[in-house]
Amino acid sequence: MKLQQLKNSENKEIQEILEILKKETAATLIVDCENKTNQEINVSMKKTLVIVTVLTGSIVGLSSYNQDDPVDKETLGRLLFFDPILSKDKTVSCASCHRPENAFSDTSAVSIGVGGKKGDRNTPSVMNLLLNTSFFWDGRAKTLEEQALAPIVNPNEMNLSIDKAIERLKASKKYRRYFKTVFNSEPTPADLAKAIAAFERTLETSESPFDNWKFYENERLITDGAKRGFAIFNEKGKCVKCHFGADFTTHEFRNIGLFDGLQYNDSGRSTVTGRKTDIGNFKTPGLRNVAITAPYMHNGMFRTLREVIDFYNETEKFVANPINKDSILSKPLGLTELEKNDLEAFLRSITDKRFSK
Repeated sequence: MKLQQLKNSENKEIQEILEILKKETAATLIVDCENKTNQEINVSMKKTLVIVTVLTGSIVGLSSYNQDDPVDKETLGRLLFFDPILSKDKTVSCASCHRPENAFSDTSAVSIGVGGKKGDRNTPSVMNLLLNTSFFWDGRAKTLEEQALAPIVNPNEMNLSIDKAIERLKASKKYRRYFKTVFNSEPTPADLAKAIAAFERTLETSESPFDNWKFYENERLITDGAKRGFAIFNEKGKCVKCHFGADFTTHEFRNIGLFDGLQYNDSGRSTVTGRKTDIGNFKTPGLRNVAITAPYMHNGMFRTLREVIDFYNETEKFVANPINKDSILSKPLGLTELEKNDLEAFLRSITDKRFSK
């Protein structure tokens, strides 16, 4: 099939392809474990997903933000993502908190919205979300489309009603033309969400030094320390119990010991489910490009990867009396200084080549 035909294929068809690949990933874990660890197999399937994304024409280069009239949802979504027209005072865009140079995450502990208002949580990266089934730290959004509109109406972020946002887009000659080209209609809330979500789905990465080592046998860019760190990640560090899969996440919600009902009192997932057992649970983030997405955790309390590693090594040195902490972290890990260094080296090795300086 020609590239243009693939570009014009229905989104339903693309989703069917992705669903097949997800099933193949699960099957691969069962039948092909002789020479690879489960983690290696899952990351390998990630590369297949990225290739399919390229074939369907969904990848939008991070350096191609100067195009004029968009011809598809992805390029229209890109324009909307960087346009402050969607905020109340027209000073904040999606990219204000999801900075491309930081793997579409933020550099402040919590997001800063219109009028300098502070949000409640750290801004997570919107890269590598293709396999996600829930969004935000508490999982309150079930689709990327739902996620895309939430910051617009959030009073601490962009603080603009969707009705007003659509009114502005309809008043814009260029956006009326863009929506007519892409959707054959005037701007609507549903199409606004579809466009931004389509752009976010293009932000997949799989070309890190770790990937090149494991799947191309290219050791030029990876250190011996990073190789040892991968072993620690899978064994002594217990990281793989939560950070398993193509993007190094199980997509689960866990309480890592950052809730004590006093100084640390964000209830996390329980605010969505209403279940006491979810108190202090937060979504396990993917780790690709983690070296450039500081600060870390839902509250942005750690500025460096080393601080994160020190925390996991002995969580109760940071929060003395956590409530509902996951049993995986019931005992200190006992990592040596060398092991901490190696683990950090591995985490740095899963940074995509597009962010190499």
